[in-house]
Amino acid sequence: MNESSGAPEILPELSSAAHKFDRKKLEKAPYSHDGKHPGNLFFGYILRLMIFVGTSIIFRKFEADQIPQNTGGRISIATHINGLVDPSVMIKTQRKRIISLGRHDLITGPFIGWWSRRNGAQPVLRKAEMEAGLTDSDFARKINHRSMLTIANCLAGGHGAVIMPEGKSHQDSQLHALRTGAARAALVAAAIASERQNSPPVIQPTGLHWKTHYWFRTNCFVEYSEPIKIDLVFTEAESTRLAAGEWIEPTSDAVYDLREEMYNALSPLTPESPDWETFRALKLIANLEANNNQSPITKLSEEVFSARVLRDKMKTESGLQKIIPDAIEAAEILHSHNLDAASIGPNQKLKILDLRTRIKAIFGIFLMITMFPATLLGSGFQSVLARYMANNSDEGLDARTTYFFLAGMFSPIIFWPFVSILILLFSGSNIFSLTSIFSFIIINLVFYISSLIFLYGYDLWSDYRLALVRVKLSKSDSGERLNILVKNLDLQLGLLI
Repeated sequence: MNESSGAPEILPELSSAAHKFDRKKLEKAPYSHDGKHPGNLFFGYILRLMIFVGTSIIFRKFEADQIPQNTGGRISIATHINGLVDPSVMIKTQRKRIISLGRHDLITGPFIGWWSRRNGAQPVLRKAEMEAGLTDSDFARKINHRSMLTIANCLAGGHGAVIMPEGKSHQDSQLHALRTGAARAALVAAAIASERQNSPPVIQPTGLHWKTHYWFRTNCFVEYSEPIKIDLVFTEAESTRLAAGEWIEPTSDAVYDLREEMYNALSPLTPESPDWETFRALKLIANLEANNNQSPITKLSEEVFSARVLRDKMKTESGLQKIIPDAIEAAEILHSHNLDAASIGPNQKLKILDLRTRIKAIFGIFLMITMFPATLLGSGFQSVLARYMANNSDEGLDARTTYFFLAGMFSPIIFWPFVSILILLFSGSNIFSLTSIFSFIIINLVFYISSLIFLYGYDLWSDYRLALVRVKLSKSDSGERLNILVKNLDLQLGLLI
């Protein structure tokens, strides 16, 4: 392994779901080696609708760059710390029809797997599954080659792919070593596209950013940098064989070179910090600087870019390095109270609880009370279920948001229609009449709109609760220490300018 490709590989610890191995379903999973998407187009549109609803439920604010346009295929890559939310927001922010590569149980599972197969998702069997004795190397090679060739052909046909190149999810603030899968698929796709005289595919590095990724109603920002061009490394004869459906491995040098280029392009789009404490410190300094410049940060994207500038400066400027310990201590005081750098106001002190926040809280309570009956009826069951599963899952911290996301995703296709039909039946309506069909649509819309209004009220109430936390903190010993640290940081920043 090239050292530049990241830290030494650490195999993921398999969850209970990952131990459920279904060989027959893996063999029957849909695939295609002619450039056509193996998924169902109708279910593709349904998936996008589900993602739209799911993200509107779990995110308070959502930002996204305009993705660079290309006429060929596109492999979107990103770090993987937020479960199924990661690939979903990448799908949401582009128009290309997407094919994904995922862990075997996400393809074969009884519920998620059914939807994954309808959308053409391809299974991958990792070294971790082989080490655990779930499969042998021959079967893993067969499935992986079939999946990789399907991905490559789709890309050559102009479709998009979402691949998490680390090959696992994790909770670190740095990019892990990249597996070779994305690079291999990209090189094969470029050869097939050239053989069929199609537009060449590209690799699209993607930055996925969150206020705090495992918090409900957090903010999200999807960042797109310049695409990576893919060289042609196969001979004409090999390209012909690849286009005919035969898998041929690209040379190790070509794979490692492209993987290194991917790593170097993707790593700066991650926190790329020694730890989360340092990253939170950089965000705090960025907010303090913005306050000094009388231009407080109001968007997550602004905070991301400002913290990145400081991160790069920290590598060479000793003055900035010296204030990091104080910034870490201050940021951790905030984080331990579920606060972040935005809690510091323009006067470089904790924001006060003002009349406007109180009024908004009252309005928020009014909205929640008003929308509660419809929200409880339409979303109560899946919300309780999501909370239970999030608190009892062995999938890791990144799964917390995933369960709330799934609750939102499956509401418009399972929960809301089911409750709507029950309402019509209990009302004595003929569910096959035009009036009932119209009523069915209206009830589902009411469930969605009431959920959004309820969540808006919840956000206003949450702002008030956080304001109370700030007030309590400001009166504590920790608050006094925070004020001293912020004052010193502000002074040191003034000297560094």
